[in-house]
Amino acid sequence: MVNKKSAKKRIIISKKRNIINRSKKSIIKTYIKKLKYFIKRNNKDKCIKIYRFLQSILDRLSCKGFIHINKISRYKSNLFKLINKLN
Repeated sequence: MVNKKSAKKRIIISKKRNIINRSKKSIIKTYIKKLKYFIKRNNKDKCIKIYRFLQSILDRLSCKGFIHINKISRYKSNLFKLINKLN
């Protein structure tokens, strides 16, 4: 058990941040799954709408340092290549 007040506070804060971070990761994963679903269905209009929304989310998270910029660039590049292969 932690004795110092500041250590107890840090535990509470880290639990709150963990919940927030998990929700952000979940949002990213959800939209990537949706995008891949519509790519399989050859629905280019929906893919572009979802891609634009996902792109804005990824850019916001990269500015805050949540995910590394290179990882986000890789996500966007690979997903856009898949969209461009559609008819």
